[in-house]
Amino acid sequence: MSTSIDPESLAARLGTANYPPVQAWKPSIKGEMALRITRDGEWMYQDSPIQRPALVRLLASVLRLDSDAEYYLVTPTEKLRITVDDVPFLAVEVEQTRTDSHQSLIFRTNVDDIVAADAEHELWVARGSQATGPLPYLHVRAGLNARITRPVFYALADFACQHRIDGQEFLGVFSGGAFFPLECTG
Repeated sequence: MSTSIDPESLAARLGTANYPPVQAWKPSIKGEMALRITRDGEWMYQDSPIQRPALVRLLASVLRLDSDAEYYLVTPTEKLRITVDDVPFLAVEVEQTRTDSHQSLIFRTNVDDIVAADAEHELWVARGSQATGPLPYLHVRAGLNARITRPVFYALADFACQHRIDGQEFLGVFSGGAFFPLECTG
């Protein structure tokens, strides 16, 4: 997929994000916030879009998915439940990098997280409705996932190959030493 960011700069940004330790925080104040992340990745506060990308990135940095399958914005003192229609992020860009014989697929999300698909950051395709078709996803961090946008999913086709698993052929992609089928898994 042609972008304004070259693969080397994406690769250089991998693992450089410094997120707050939200998984370790045990806030005493709990509540709800009128914040909703729509299926198309729009962050809405009281039904109005948040227009400042820096604010969205800040909120995303303190986002947590808890064992109750609810999403929360978390600080050391507060935990506020929010609504997420599907998953909190979108994978909006993909680039391929090669070193020796290994390939990495590096994704950028709508909140500027940079993630290479690998054993810790799995890519999978869920069965959608007839209207939506297949729904591809990528694990970003700490239980938080991104839905891969349609143009990025189509770009993955350029990197796809056939691979045999347990005697069955699958169309998919290699990244970070792992193979990810591009077919529906559930």
